[in-house]
Amino acid sequence: MNPLVSVIVTCRNEEKNVENCLLSIRNQNYKNIEIIVVDDKSSDDTVEICRKYTKKIIISKKHLERSGVRNLGGYKAVGRYLFFLDADMILGKNVVFGAVKTMEKDSKLMGLYISEVILGNSFWQKCRRLERSFYDGTVIDGVRFIRKEAFNRIGGFDEKLIGPEDWDFDKRIRLEGKVNLLGNYDFGRLDRFLGHIDYEKYFVDKLIFADDLIIFHNEYNVNLAKYLAKKQYYAYNFSKYIGKWGASDIDVRRQFGLWYRYMMVFGENRVKLYRMLKHPILMLGIFIMRFLVGVIYLRSKILCNLYKQGISVKIRL
Repeated sequence: MNPLVSVIVTCRNEEKNVENCLLSIRNQNYKNIEIIVVDDKSSDDTVEICRKYTKKIIISKKHLERSGVRNLGGYKAVGRYLFFLDADMILGKNVVFGAVKTMEKDSKLMGLYISEVILGNSFWQKCRRLERSFYDGTVIDGVRFIRKEAFNRIGGFDEKLIGPEDWDFDKRIRLEGKVNLLGNYDFGRLDRFLGHIDYEKYFVDKLIFADDLIIFHNEYNVNLAKYLAKKQYYAYNFSKYIGKWGASDIDVRRQFGLWYRYMMVFGENRVKLYRMLKHPILMLGIFIMRFLVGVIYLRSKILCNLYKQGISVKIRL
């Protein structure tokens, strides 16, 4: 008997993306799925669109941020497995089947990382696609497909964290048992394919029926300025995460340290090293983005320290 999988889609004003996400869930080769949508007080047509695909829609009474809405869905779910998705994600057709098959083979396996492939064909989107490929299954990644029992035992996501809550969740799941990466993919082949898609037209069918066990993350409308603004929004919560685990924690050192985040993660095996050397221009773009994110993080850290010392009376977010 195929176990029930609860796919939890969290959204806020995602009328442009959520239907593609729900279509990709409906088109999974694995059919024993319940779709739970958790809406974080959208003001557009997100909820109306979701009603075409599921009756299980939870609308938060107040703005909860990512941890809160994920917990609403996770505790409501009745599946053996939980699969957390953002509304701008699209699944290849075999992802759920592959994840269930992998988890059912090993009862000690608590969660799975699933490779995320960034969509878009601008220079910065190509940089993001390459960058994200280096993070699969590392401490910069986060498990998305997990056992419901493990979710319950660790108490879900930490609602005090906004931004690094996925790293925190991942750390606590790893304390419960083994985690693994679901499959691999040919980056070069997929990068060439995605670089020639017309994102102005209907493109989701080309992704839904893809054989790779991956999540497509639609950042087509996300430019460099929007990307950095998002990082700035979450940067003020990094100190809470670091404070929770300690600056000397090995994962924290890798996630925020220069050596691993800017060097080792890009060349820790032959496959990564070859990929890095093959794309020198895109790698330059990645290092520019990393530098800018680093500046944002340092700025937020300085402002937070000034605020605590009473020197600054207001932090402009």
